Amino acid sequence: MLVAVGVVLVLILGGFLLKRSGKERLEDAAPNPSITTDKMVATDCPRLRRGASLRSEAETEGKETGQEIVARKVIQFSKNRRDLLYAMAKQLKVEVPDDVERFFQAVESGRWEEIDAAHRALLQDEKQLNQPRSADLHQIWRPIQETWGAAREAHNWPSQKLLDYGNAILDSLRPGMVYAGGTDPGCFIATMLNETSDAERHIMLTQNALADNTYLNYLSFQYGDRMAALTEQDSQSAFQQYISDAQKRLQHDQQFPNEPKQIKPGEDVRLDENGAVKVSGQIAVMAINEKLFQMLMGKNPDVSFAMEESFPFSSLYGTAAPLGPVMEMRVEDGQLSFTAERAAQSVDYWRAAVQSLVSDPDIPQASDARKAYAKLISSQAGLLQDHKFTAQAEQAFRLATEVCPSSPEAVYRLINLLTTQGRTAEALPVAENAVRAAPDQPQFKSLLAQLRTAR
Repeated sequence: MLVAVGVVLVLILGGFLLKRSGKERLEDAAPNPSITTDKMVATDCPRLRRGASLRSEAETEGKETGQEIVARKVIQFSKNRRDLLYAMAKQLKVEVPDDVERFFQAVESGRWEEIDAAHRALLQDEKQLNQPRSADLHQIWRPIQETWGAAREAHNWPSQKLLDYGNAILDSLRPGMVYAGGTDPGCFIATMLNETSDAERHIMLTQNALADNTYLNYLSFQYGDRMAALTEQDSQSAFQQYISDAQKRLQHDQQFPNEPKQIKPGEDVRLDENGAVKVSGQIAVMAINEKLFQMLMGKNPDVSFAMEESFPFSSLYGTAAPLGPVMEMRVEDGQLSFTAERAAQSVDYWRAAVQSLVSDPDIPQASDARKAYAKLISSQAGLLQDHKFTAQAEQAFRLATEVCPSSPEAVYRLINLLTTQGRTAEALPVAENAVRAAPDQPQFKSLLAQLRTAR
């Protein structure tokens, strides 16, 4: 019975995260010409070590408040992305609409209501925050998206906490490392601070948009001289690999209905009237993004990669390890491999961070900052669990729920861990805390009812 409960919870988690991410994240899946989905998703840089170069920036920033620093960086980042957009438009022979310029002017005014209104004027549908209104605008959309995302995070976060969060990510990166952000804070905050720092400017990307050919063009335009970029042919290859695999799994489920399903919860795979395989939704697109991220690492074998997750890329976990608040991918050096000592260090890292977070009155329990940190902790806890460091994973999941009791990643993954060990009684308080923290979320109430029944 307890194992069955664990399976049910996984199903609920998949559906809940799909709904939640579709509403709250810009960094969702991007369109591919062959896939159906309801979401779309410069200059030479100094190669200085970040830690060694922070002093000069700190000397300037020491005279400013956190709010002044963030406001200055948003303006600087906006100017950077405007220049990048016009350079792309010139190469692509795309005309830049006048209201794109008005958008950048609004960002540099610092008035959020004007920024938001100017951004919405560029959208096809105001409810879809990353769907530009035309194909031409889509080709140059990413600099706009990054600018608006940075401005929004600056609006939503306490300034000093934004700086602390972004710098914690950047300070963990080694020289030459490529960083892949997943959530909005993990992508937009880190990218803005990276581009406005006197330290090394890392290659910054998001794994969530790799299935979008216009995004691949953006990466090639911006970083083509620094790494081997993905191509449209790579994108099509990843798509075909996914379709072939999905077809085999669908056939298995149809032929062997009494065996465990191979189609994942939330994965929409079906046959049309002609017998052709059709896939749609975020699960499918993120599976393609996962393949493309593997391809990107394969095309850059001598480059180190770090990731902040949106959806777990579990196929990459085997050679991944914690790196400060994020993950290092493709760890091959024995000294850096994921040992029990490194697992304990990860938990210690988060325990110290959580003590500081929960005692800070500037970041209440339901704040964006608390949610972002809970997501980081849950991602590393998932990595710990995958490497069979179960006790450490449980500690990390519990720290994540302490930071944000209503974090779905933390709540569901901790409860799954506990119920699969036959510890339903210990899972109940986790669900009860989630209901108290987010009484408007029916998924948590349903989860609590299931646990009480199972008990």
